[in-house]
Amino acid sequence: MGLTESIARFIHDSSLNDCPPEAVEKAKKVIADTFAAILAGAGSEVAPPLLRYLKASGDSGTSPIWGTSLRATPEVATLINGTFGHALDFDDVLSMMPAHPSAVILPAVCAEARSRPLSGRALIEAQVIGIEVGGKIGLGITVGHYHRGFHGTGTLGIFCATAALAKRYELDVTTTCGAFGIAASMASGLRRNFGTMTKPLHTGWAARSALAAVQLAAGGFGAAPDIMEAKSGFFAAYGVAESDPGVTAQGLGKPWVIVDPGIALKKYPCCYACHRGMDGVLALRRKHDFTAGDIVKLECRMPPGGMQVLTYADPVTGLEGKFSLQYSLAAGALDGQYTLWSFTDEAVRRPAIRDLLKRVVAHEVPHCRGDDPDFEKRSSGSRGFAEVEVELRNGARDTVRIDKPPGHPSRELTWDDLHTKFTDCAAQAGLAPERARRAFDLLTSLERVDDVSAVLDLLS
Repeated sequence: MGLTESIARFIHDSSLNDCPPEAVEKAKKVIADTFAAILAGAGSEVAPPLLRYLKASGDSGTSPIWGTSLRATPEVATLINGTFGHALDFDDVLSMMPAHPSAVILPAVCAEARSRPLSGRALIEAQVIGIEVGGKIGLGITVGHYHRGFHGTGTLGIFCATAALAKRYELDVTTTCGAFGIAASMASGLRRNFGTMTKPLHTGWAARSALAAVQLAAGGFGAAPDIMEAKSGFFAAYGVAESDPGVTAQGLGKPWVIVDPGIALKKYPCCYACHRGMDGVLALRRKHDFTAGDIVKLECRMPPGGMQVLTYADPVTGLEGKFSLQYSLAAGALDGQYTLWSFTDEAVRRPAIRDLLKRVVAHEVPHCRGDDPDFEKRSSGSRGFAEVEVELRNGARDTVRIDKPPGHPSRELTWDDLHTKFTDCAAQAGLAPERARRAFDLLTSLERVDDVSAVLDLLS
């Protein structure tokens, strides 16, 4: 059996009952977190051009665009909701891909919730299976795919959503193979667009394409049944010498990704590769109670490859600031916290930041590699460790080491943390606090919700 059929059979035969009991709770947190990120995106700088696109297209339908009062056809609503979900880089991280899968999965699976009802338990099941398939494809194709310049959220996330949709609509094995065949020819996303609006568009495009692929396949549209493993298929075209479809096929459900290694939820609204440095700055600031003016030098030492995607040493926009370790360190030192406002154009361009950046150093050093034998298989934000050192005008000097950032599965966000994040993100979209509270309450008990439209109606 080839990889494509193995994936299709796994989707068809698996259910939430096959997962460890803790999978439900972990998946609920991921879903609540993703809705929060989408709401925040509805109040971000990507929203106006996206909504102008919607208006110009003349598209209309009944699928809600969350965080707004607008409606569209399922495909267009999926495109916009998916793009909102990654607009602020505040959505989840699955380092084994490496990618941000849930903002691709959730908008696609919920796109037709009004016309084709979906229970909370079915949503959780689709989410868990989508993450499983995408994560194991990422493991098989290896991080070399990412190093080639592909953005896995677009190129691999499309398979997360395709798998989740195949489960949601109970497709048979043959139709699921066809859906993967169509989706593989739609997979796209390049890392060069990091720091621009097109990075989150990768997410929305993947979600929309997955929905289209599944609908086409269900309607009888044909595609290669061996697209993942064929000589001219996905692994051959998008992979590297080390890519191995067998790793994916043999790893499905062994163990389940949602539980092991787990998925990281972000505490800070920016690139995950910055988070350990940011956590270190805040730890030092709490310990020494310094201000930006007290700093002689602030240095962050990163592992080799740890700054691969942090390409803006001197950012001038909020989007560039999300991919600037130097700015992230300076903002934490100046403000003592990180909020959604921290990564706006206004925040990045503050004179106090421009002055402090002159005293901030961020670079890669060999010793931050550590002794992990799988170092080269890990993404920028999960390999090795980070060290942050501050030198103060009073002569004090101190260093902290951060191995895992907050929100990592080993430092899991609590429901209280997620409530705070959800509330802040809902406010960014202008959602009434009472509606946000009711939606969050439903999400905490999602497995008992008969129809997820009850949640979606509160978000738009």
